[in-house]
Amino acid sequence: MTSIARPGKIIALHLNYRSRAAQRGRVPEQPSYFLKPPTSVAASGEVLERPAGTELLGFEGEIALVIGRLARRVSPEDGWAYVSGITAANDFGVYDLRYADKGSNLRSKGGDGFTPLGPAVLPAADVDPAALRLRTWLNGALVQDDTTADLLFGFGRLVADLSQLITLEPGDVVLTGTPAGASVAGPGDVVEVEVSAGEHSTGRLVTPIGEGTVPFGPFGALPRADEKQRADAYGTSEPEFTLTRELRERIESVGTATLSVQLRKRGYHDVFIEGLTSTRPGARLTGRARTLRYLPYREDLFRAHGGGYNAQKRAIDALGPGDVLVMEARGERGTGTVGDILALRAQVNGAAGIVTDGGVRDLAAVSALDIPTYHAGPHPAVLGRRHVPWEVDVAIACGGAAVCPGDVIAGDGDGVLVIPPHLVEEVVDAAIEQERQETFIAEQVAAGERVEGLYPMDEHWRGRYAAWLAKR
Repeated sequence: MTSIARPGKIIALHLNYRSRAAQRGRVPEQPSYFLKPPTSVAASGEVLERPAGTELLGFEGEIALVIGRLARRVSPEDGWAYVSGITAANDFGVYDLRYADKGSNLRSKGGDGFTPLGPAVLPAADVDPAALRLRTWLNGALVQDDTTADLLFGFGRLVADLSQLITLEPGDVVLTGTPAGASVAGPGDVVEVEVSAGEHSTGRLVTPIGEGTVPFGPFGALPRADEKQRADAYGTSEPEFTLTRELRERIESVGTATLSVQLRKRGYHDVFIEGLTSTRPGARLTGRARTLRYLPYREDLFRAHGGGYNAQKRAIDALGPGDVLVMEARGERGTGTVGDILALRAQVNGAAGIVTDGGVRDLAAVSALDIPTYHAGPHPAVLGRRHVPWEVDVAIACGGAAVCPGDVIAGDGDGVLVIPPHLVEEVVDAAIEQERQETFIAEQVAAGERVEGLYPMDEHWRGRYAAWLAKR
C-alpha cells in the first residue's frame, strides 16, 4: 500500500453503475467524462467546507484508478495493465452551481478539496478489477454498497477509450462512477468511503464537512437550487412536480378564495398569508417559492451577516423565471425588507413576485414595477434597523403560514395562498368545478330563483346543473 500524490489530471465518469443509471432513468450507450482540477484533491481527514450560500453539497463514493505508465491508443484488453493501483475517492460537487457549468462540471465539482483520495492505494496486481467492493457511510450509516460486477463499462475499456485522444500519464487519476445511494452532506456530517478486495482495503477515506463563511462575489454565477437539483442531489426517484404554463393558467382561472375553500376541505386551514397588501392588486401571482429568513436585529450578528453580499442580496440574485421570493420578517413592519433596486433585480431575473410579512421601502417605485409585491406596509427605514438577513431556501413562517421551498404560491386581490405541490392538481380541479357550479347558481339567482335548495344545490338543482353543463 502506498499513498497518492497530486495527479497531473483527474478524469471523472458520469454514469457507470447500473443502479445509478436506473436511478437517473437513463443508460448511456458509451462512457462520457468530465475533468476535475488537481487542486481539488484532498487527503483523508481534511475538512471540506460547504461553500457559503449553497445548500446541495453532494457526495459520491467512487473507485479511483491511478495510471502507472504512459497510455496512448491502447486496447480494452490491455487497458487494465496501464493501471498501477486503485484507491477510494469521493466526487463531491455543489448541485447549486450545475446550471452554470453547461455540463462541464468545472465549478460545481472542481472546488478545492472536492476530490478526496486515499488513504491508501492498493496495487493493481493484487486485486481483480471485476471483484471490487465500494462502500460509503454518512455519519456512520451505510448509504452505498456495490461491486464492480455492476459496472456498465469495465476499467480496461475506460482506459482504452480515453487513450484514443488523450495521453494518460503516470499519476493521472480516473474516477470510475458512483452507485446508487449518493446523497447530500451538510456541516457537521462525516462522509467515509472504502474500497476493498477480499482481505485488501484502502481503509476509510474520511471527510468531515464544515461550513464555508466567504460568500460568492457578484462577478460570477451564484448558487441556485431548484426542485430538480434537489431531487438529483438527494437521489429521489419520485416524479418531479412541474408548474407548467397550462397548470399556471388553470390556477389563475380561479380565485384564491375558491382555492382556499378547497384547501380547507382537505384539512389545510393555515395556508393563507395574513395581513398583506399587493402593489398590483389587479394582477395575479403564481409561482414556486424561494425563501429568505430574517433574524431580529442584533449588533454582532448584523456586523457579521448584514453587510456586503448578504443573504438578502444572494436570494434576490438567485431568483429565476417563475420564482416567488417569500420572506419571513416575523410581521415586523418597522423597516423595509425590500426596496426598489432589489425588486427591480427580481423583475429583471424573471421572478413572478415577492411576498414579505414585513415592510417595503420606496413603495411608490416598487408599485410602479410590473412584478407584484405583497407586503405588510410601507416604511422608509433600512433593513438593519430591525433585521439580520440570515438564510435562504429553508422552511419559514410568513404571515402565519408555513412556506417550504418549492411550494406553489397563488395570489390575487384577496391575498396570498401557499399550496403544497402534491395537492395542486387536485385542488385546482376542484376549484374549477366549484366556480363552474357557482356560475350556474348565480345565473339562476339573477333569473329570480330562490336560494333555498339552490345554494347549496339539492338533488333537483343538481339535475338542472347537469343539463346546463351538457349544453356548455
